[in-house]
Amino acid sequence: MNGSLPSNMLDIKLKRGSAGLGFNIVGGMDQEYVLNDSGIYVSKIKDDGAAGMDGRLNEGDKILAINGVQLEGLTHKATVDLFRMAGEDVQLLVLKRSPHSNGPLGSGPDPNAPLSALGILVVLAGAAALCAFIYMRQQRRPF
Repeated sequence: MNGSLPSNMLDIKLKRGSAGLGFNIVGGMDQEYVLNDSGIYVSKIKDDGAAGMDGRLNEGDKILAINGVQLEGLTHKATVDLFRMAGEDVQLLVLKRSPHSNGPLGSGPDPNAPLSALGILVVLAGAAALCAFIYMRQQRRPF
Protein backbone atom coordinates (compact mmCIF):
# COMPACT_ATOMS: atom_id res chain seq x y z
CA MET A 1 0.00 0.00 0.00
CA ASN A 2 1.10 3.58 -0.26
CA GLY A 3 2.20 5.74 2.66
CA SER A 4 -1.10 7.63 2.90
CA LEU A 5 -2.76 5.49 5.58
CA PRO A 6 -4.32 7.27 8.57
CA SER A 7 -2.17 7.14 11.71
CA ASN A 8 -4.43 4.53 13.35
CA MET A 9 -4.15 2.16 10.35
CA LEU A 10 -1.22 -0.09 9.65
CA ASP A 11 -0.16 -2.24 6.72
CA ILE A 12 1.48 -5.38 8.14
CA LYS A 13 3.22 -8.03 6.04
CA LEU A 14 3.76 -11.38 7.76
CA LYS A 15 5.48 -14.54 6.57
CA ARG A 16 3.56 -17.65 7.60
CA GLY A 17 5.65 -19.90 9.82
CA SER A 18 5.35 -23.59 10.65
CA ALA A 19 2.69 -22.71 13.26
CA GLY A 20 0.78 -20.40 10.93
CA LEU A 21 0.54 -16.65 11.46
CA GLY A 22 0.47 -16.94 15.26
CA PHE A 23 -2.74 -15.20 16.26
CA ASN A 24 -6.42 -15.92 16.85
CA ILE A 25 -9.41 -13.92 15.67
CA VAL A 26 -12.98 -13.30 16.82
CA GLY A 27 -15.93 -11.64 15.14
CA GLY A 28 -17.67 -11.75 11.79
CA MET A 29 -21.23 -11.29 10.54
CA ASP A 30 -22.34 -14.41 12.40
CA GLN A 31 -20.32 -13.88 15.61
CA GLU A 32 -20.48 -10.18 16.46
CA TYR A 33 -17.71 -9.49 19.00
CA VAL A 34 -18.25 -5.75 19.43
CA LEU A 35 -21.78 -4.38 19.71
CA ASN A 36 -23.05 -3.21 16.30
CA ASP A 37 -19.74 -4.14 14.63
CA SER A 38 -19.32 -7.36 12.68
CA GLY A 39 -15.59 -6.75 12.15
CA ILE A 40 -12.77 -9.22 12.71
CA TYR A 41 -10.60 -8.61 15.80
CA VAL A 42 -7.35 -10.11 17.06
CA SER A 43 -8.14 -12.01 20.26
CA LYS A 44 -4.78 -13.61 21.06
CA ILE A 45 -1.18 -13.24 19.90
CA LYS A 46 1.14 -16.22 20.23
CA ASP A 47 4.57 -14.96 21.32
CA ASP A 48 6.49 -17.45 19.19
CA GLY A 49 4.32 -16.99 16.08
CA ALA A 50 4.89 -14.73 13.07
CA ALA A 51 2.69 -11.93 14.46
CA GLY A 52 4.25 -12.09 17.94
CA MET A 53 7.78 -11.99 16.59
CA ASP A 54 6.90 -9.09 14.26
CA GLY A 55 5.44 -7.14 17.20
CA ARG A 56 3.11 -4.75 15.37
CA LEU A 57 -0.17 -6.65 15.65
CA ASN A 58 -1.84 -6.47 19.07
CA GLU A 59 -4.84 -8.01 20.80
CA GLY A 60 -7.88 -5.84 20.15
CA ASP A 61 -6.70 -4.64 16.72
CA LYS A 62 -9.32 -4.83 13.97
CA ILE A 63 -8.29 -6.56 10.75
CA LEU A 64 -9.82 -4.74 7.78
CA ALA A 65 -8.33 -6.69 4.87
CA ILE A 66 -6.25 -9.76 4.02
CA ASN A 67 -4.10 -9.53 0.88
CA GLY A 68 -6.30 -6.66 -0.31
CA VAL A 69 -9.61 -8.50 0.27
CA GLN A 70 -11.91 -6.45 2.51
CA LEU A 71 -13.38 -8.43 5.44
CA GLU A 72 -16.50 -6.31 5.85
CA GLY A 73 -19.62 -8.46 5.61
CA LEU A 74 -17.81 -11.81 5.91
CA THR A 75 -18.70 -14.55 8.38
CA HIS A 76 -16.11 -15.82 10.84
CA LYS A 77 -15.68 -19.06 8.87
CA ALA A 78 -15.26 -17.20 5.56
CA THR A 79 -12.53 -15.08 7.15
CA VAL A 80 -10.76 -18.14 8.58
CA ASP A 81 -10.91 -19.75 5.11
CA LEU A 82 -9.47 -16.58 3.59
CA PHE A 83 -6.58 -16.70 6.09
CA ARG A 84 -5.94 -20.37 5.31
CA MET A 85 -5.80 -19.71 1.56
CA ALA A 86 -3.76 -16.49 1.86
CA GLY A 87 -0.43 -18.12 1.09
CA GLU A 88 2.96 -17.84 2.76
CA ASP A 89 3.25 -14.04 2.54
CA VAL A 90 0.20 -12.36 4.05
CA GLN A 91 -0.55 -8.64 3.95
CA LEU A 92 -2.95 -7.29 6.59
CA LEU A 93 -4.63 -3.90 6.75
CA VAL A 94 -5.18 -3.24 10.45
CA LEU A 95 -7.06 -0.60 12.43
CA LYS A 96 -5.07 -0.21 15.64
CA ARG A 97 -6.86 -0.31 18.97
CA SER A 98 -6.94 3.05 20.72
CA PRO A 99 -4.15 3.29 23.33
CA HIS A 100 -6.76 4.59 25.81
CA SER A 101 -8.95 1.53 25.41
CA ASN A 102 -8.81 -1.69 27.42
CA GLY A 103 -10.74 -3.66 24.83
CA PRO A 104 -11.36 -3.62 21.12
CA LEU A 105 -12.53 -0.49 19.35
CA GLY A 106 -16.06 0.49 20.31
CA SER A 107 -16.19 -1.78 23.33
CA GLY A 108 -17.12 0.90 25.85
CA PRO A 109 -20.50 1.01 27.57
CA ASP A 110 -23.43 1.66 25.27
CA PRO A 111 -25.27 4.80 26.44
CA ASN A 112 -28.47 3.45 24.85
CA ALA A 113 -28.26 0.05 26.55
CA PRO A 114 -30.96 -0.94 29.05
CA LEU A 115 -30.20 -0.93 32.78
CA SER A 116 -27.52 -3.34 33.91
CA ALA A 117 -28.32 -6.21 36.26
CA LEU A 118 -26.64 -4.36 39.13
CA GLY A 119 -28.75 -1.27 38.47
CA ILE A 120 -31.92 -3.33 38.50
CA LEU A 121 -30.90 -4.98 41.80
CA VAL A 122 -30.25 -1.60 43.40
CA VAL A 123 -33.67 -0.32 42.33
CA LEU A 124 -35.39 -3.49 43.61
CA ALA A 125 -33.55 -3.33 46.95
CA GLY A 126 -34.60 0.31 47.37
CA ALA A 127 -38.23 -0.54 46.59
CA ALA A 128 -38.17 -3.43 49.07
CA ALA A 129 -36.72 -1.19 51.79
CA LEU A 130 -39.39 1.45 51.13
CA CYS A 131 -42.17 -1.17 51.32
CA ALA A 132 -40.73 -2.54 54.59
CA PHE A 133 -40.58 0.96 56.06
CA ILE A 134 -44.21 1.71 55.16
CA TYR A 135 -45.38 -1.67 56.51
CA MET A 136 -43.53 -1.24 59.82
CA ARG A 137 -44.89 2.28 60.21
CA GLN A 138 -48.48 1.06 59.74
CA GLN A 139 -48.00 -1.70 62.32
CA ARG A 140 -47.22 0.86 65.06
CA ARG A 141 -50.49 2.81 64.73
CA PRO A 142 -52.64 2.87 67.89
CA PHE A 143 -56.22 1.53 67.67
